[in-house]
Amino acid sequence: MEENRAISEAAEKEDIKIYRDEPMSRHTTMRVGGPAAMLAEPRDIRELVSLVYLAHKNNFRCMVMGNGSNLIFPDEGYRGMVVKTVPHFTGIYLDDNDIIRAEAGASLAAVANLAAEHGLTGLEFAQGIPGTVGGAILMNAGAYGGEMAPLVQRTCYMDPEAKLHMLAPADHQFGYRTSLFQQKPGNVILYTELKLTPGDPQEIREKMEEYAARRREKQPLDLPSAGSVYKRPEGHYAGELIEKCGLKGYRIGGAMVSEKHAGFIVNCGGATAEDVIRLMEHVEQTVLEQTGVELEREVRVVWHRR
Repeated sequence: MEENRAISEAAEKEDIKIYRDEPMSRHTTMRVGGPAAMLAEPRDIRELVSLVYLAHKNNFRCMVMGNGSNLIFPDEGYRGMVVKTVPHFTGIYLDDNDIIRAEAGASLAAVANLAAEHGLTGLEFAQGIPGTVGGAILMNAGAYGGEMAPLVQRTCYMDPEAKLHMLAPADHQFGYRTSLFQQKPGNVILYTELKLTPGDPQEIREKMEEYAARRREKQPLDLPSAGSVYKRPEGHYAGELIEKCGLKGYRIGGAMVSEKHAGFIVNCGGATAEDVIRLMEHVEQTVLEQTGVELEREVRVVWHRR
């Protein structure tokens, strides 16, 4: 395609490496997904801005992702360019006012650990969450009663025309597992600033260790997954509803409702994206029919035909 050539030539001039027909199963924690037409891993903000601008200028479909912890790419692949914020776009910086600035590709768990090392409380819940900071802001990630929303001071993002903007806390439009960025997917999070509170280092570590132990006990960390598949329905827990419907261990192809926690779908080996998607659809239909509760996904299927 002419657009591919134009982007490749421009990227080469700027010494940005582009991978062609890259299997997305290598870049998502569920380990499924066909090839992206192009994939790039920018080394800094300049390269990230250049890539997104090149795609926009050439009318070429483009999406920015972190480590793919809640994404499912279809088996037929992605006819566009995937821009990854990992492994390079991962800086974490602490200033003198207890504010951490974290780039979009930084591991959320790494940010939580840095906060703990400096006796700062507020991010204990993030210990063990496999996503990146960009993804955490996008979906207002949370666990164990904590979430990103009250910590965010401001976020720097880029619009589709490569213009930079700074978003104030109230303008993020945070809600339960949602934010402004889900409504405007063309905007790309570059970094965010988090305001934390001094606390007792020992208590912070103890709380993080407690959460880590609970995750090991209750979650299927030994198999590939996309994390918790569903948002918590009001007045219920998704995993309990799924288990109540007798779906624990239910399997389609290589995808299975986890026997350890029914809120997870795991890749038992050789799963395809179609297996995962069909299993999600079966779970949703069964729960709706048997309980009247409509499950809403946290996991995002990218450009799946429906």
